[in-house]
Amino acid sequence: MTDTDAPRPVRRLVATVAVAGTLVAGALVSTSAGAREGDLVSGYTADARRSAAEAADAERRPHRHAGAARSADGHGHDHSDPTTKNALSRSGDAGAGDPTSAAEKATHAASVAAGRRTPEPELTTVPLREPRALHPADRYDLAGGCYTLVDGGEPLFFQATDLGRYLLHDTDRRLVSASGDRAAEPGDDTVWAARDQGARIAFDHDGTTLRVGGRTSFRPTRADGCSRYPESQVNVSGDPFAGVSPYQEVRGYVDAHTHGMAFEFLGGGAHCGKPWDRFGAPYALVDCEDHQAGTNPLEAALSGRPIHDPVGWPTFTDWPAPDSLTHEGTYYRWMERSWRGGQRLFVNLLVENNQLCRLYPFGPDGTPVSKNSCDDMDSVRLQAQRMYELQDYVDAQWGGPGEGWYRIVTDPWQARRVINQGKLAVVMGIETSVPFGCTFRAGPTGDRAACDAAEIDRQLDEVHALGVRQMELVNKFDNALSGVAGDTGETGVVVNSANFLETGSYWDMEHCEPGTPGAHDREQLAAPEISADQQDALFGAIGKVFGTLGTDLPVYPRPAHCNQRGLTTLGEHVIDGLARRKMLFDPDHMSVAARDAALDQVEEMGYSGVLSSHSWSTPDAYPRIYELGGFVAPYAGDSTGFVEKWRRHVEWADPRYYFGIGYGADMNGLGAQGDPRGADVPNPVTYPFEGLGGVTVHQQHAGRRVYDLNVDGVAQYGLYPDWIEDLRLVAEQQSGEGSAIATDMARGAEAYLQTWERAQGIAPDPCRNPDLRVTPTRFRSLVRRRMGGRAVMAAVGQPYLRRDLSYTYCARAAEDPEVRMVVGLTASGRVADVRRA
Repeated sequence: MTDTDAPRPVRRLVATVAVAGTLVAGALVSTSAGAREGDLVSGYTADARRSAAEAADAERRPHRHAGAARSADGHGHDHSDPTTKNALSRSGDAGAGDPTSAAEKATHAASVAAGRRTPEPELTTVPLREPRALHPADRYDLAGGCYTLVDGGEPLFFQATDLGRYLLHDTDRRLVSASGDRAAEPGDDTVWAARDQGARIAFDHDGTTLRVGGRTSFRPTRADGCSRYPESQVNVSGDPFAGVSPYQEVRGYVDAHTHGMAFEFLGGGAHCGKPWDRFGAPYALVDCEDHQAGTNPLEAALSGRPIHDPVGWPTFTDWPAPDSLTHEGTYYRWMERSWRGGQRLFVNLLVENNQLCRLYPFGPDGTPVSKNSCDDMDSVRLQAQRMYELQDYVDAQWGGPGEGWYRIVTDPWQARRVINQGKLAVVMGIETSVPFGCTFRAGPTGDRAACDAAEIDRQLDEVHALGVRQMELVNKFDNALSGVAGDTGETGVVVNSANFLETGSYWDMEHCEPGTPGAHDREQLAAPEISADQQDALFGAIGKVFGTLGTDLPVYPRPAHCNQRGLTTLGEHVIDGLARRKMLFDPDHMSVAARDAALDQVEEMGYSGVLSSHSWSTPDAYPRIYELGGFVAPYAGDSTGFVEKWRRHVEWADPRYYFGIGYGADMNGLGAQGDPRGADVPNPVTYPFEGLGGVTVHQQHAGRRVYDLNVDGVAQYGLYPDWIEDLRLVAEQQSGEGSAIATDMARGAEAYLQTWERAQGIAPDPCRNPDLRVTPTRFRSLVRRRMGGRAVMAAVGQPYLRRDLSYTYCARAAEDPEVRMVVGLTASGRVADVRRA
């Protein structure tokens, strides 16, 4: 492989896709049956545009295509249960390329079932909050409390805006202002910085000291009668579950792919709302300025609804919703509900696409709305900064630095400690089209990469220092690292045009027979569609609605297609760099040729740090990822579709490794969420229900809105505990497997952590891998008193069981090929003793 593969000639036709402010329907469509293969063209006459618009409008309404499973237009799907959202592989044909035999599938499923029968780790609960003392311990302890500042004074509610900074909210729902008046709305002059003065606390605002009853420092006293500051509710009762030790096996759900900082994505102009605001939900959960007329071309294109109610908080009439991809879905209180309901690991992908950022430049009055750089890496840096700011904000609400439930982690041991504390471990990742500036320009003598190995290494070190630990090489465009899987339909037309603007070349798709290697990349001649259930529809919609791409579009031969652009030597260098830095590599979105080469590379390296996070790999790749000791989190989608994906992944699971499964929500602009099954199904979610760890999950209230998964679907992130309950109900009704899927989901965080440990160079456990067993004598010589747990694993591999303060391993003796060895740990995690069980 080289970085200068010569471009392949393709036939082209001229088309202009999109007009700013209007939805233009039109794309590559097939001609009559008499047309020669490969001579498919697209007409852009007024009649054709009108017909395409009418067809697109019909497509948005629930319907089923007649005929075969895949119709001639390339759809073959039911919009009430869209295959694009529930497909086993979002990057191509899910029916081809599965190398696993029926006997192997049965063996794998049996091993997963055996794993479910192993003893569960002992769990406990931790107080959601410590009881509030009569007087706050320090300035951070005021957060969320009702206090009087002087004897007989009015009760004030202390709403944290940042660490040690507060709004003072009175019983009339007004705010204490530095001007001496009471303000109806928060602003800069209503934010007070608390300052510890021994046992007392003073409050300042830009040199103005708060004075009450002649005093300037106070010993706040707990009180009743406050008016609480407006905020979204959580509606989960019960204390969070936790481990009984920091070192034991964890329980909890894992979302391996969501975009929590997407409000800074695409220049910060396309996404409406944000995950937090210093003044809370009424200011975070608002619509964009260019939505205030009740219509927005981008939102209309994505949701299929020409108008929507622009009011967010407190009514939320039309958004958030499963198909509303321009509005905020991961508000921090909704994330808190998911954590309270059982989620314990969250991967936040920093995301950008510079070309599409440039295509979304205008607001309703024609002025630029992009406030951020469109450069992919600038956006990555900004979003990483925002993650730490959110961590601080959550800390501010929960009593001070380190006290909050949102904890950014950088290694699996830190993540395990956080989860066993009952908190949410947050992993930072990257999914962007031009990582490290590694685009290329195609030329007559070959491609010219815009980066080199030294620049890649410098930026890998930079993002690692930021905290990034999971990464994809491509997203929407071919780049100097890898070819891309591509997109279908009109989304594919627009993104392919943007690919040309970025690189000077189009996707190099050639015909290959279904079932042959590489025949899983996206079919580029599907009829145009832009609807709520189309995967990653945001990209096509932005280009189609707001961009003018006057480029020569290629005419491809008939499907199936293979992108001939594979993994480059620079791409190999990035994968090697990820492994050397013990970062997790995600091959999603790569062309099949590139992904095959990447998996060949990591197999040769013996590197386990591989995962597929949101179903943008293919069935030929999933077994290879499991065989490497990797982790898979299918795209969440609808509950019914996810249950089917779970069954297939159980059949691919490798018996040599611990199995658990996660999901990739892909929330916030990049993926439609799960639709409701309906309130009239025989097995709806019934509220309240028992969540993981024994908590009670009630219907969620946000402002005046009350959510019901049965009719609302996964409208926002707080409904993922409800969705997981729906998985259990669907699996139980279909096959009596409700308990099985619930167990595998609860084991997801542990499975992710074990993959991450193996990425650190830790060998898999010798119980599941008999060839790794040593004799009891050798085991005792390797595991010595006072060694730390991480050193133990470096010496003898991962434990088979992690219970409280003990690790269980397997050794071998002449008289017994499976001798159980127990490593006892002290409370500080050091070896206390080694014994045969």
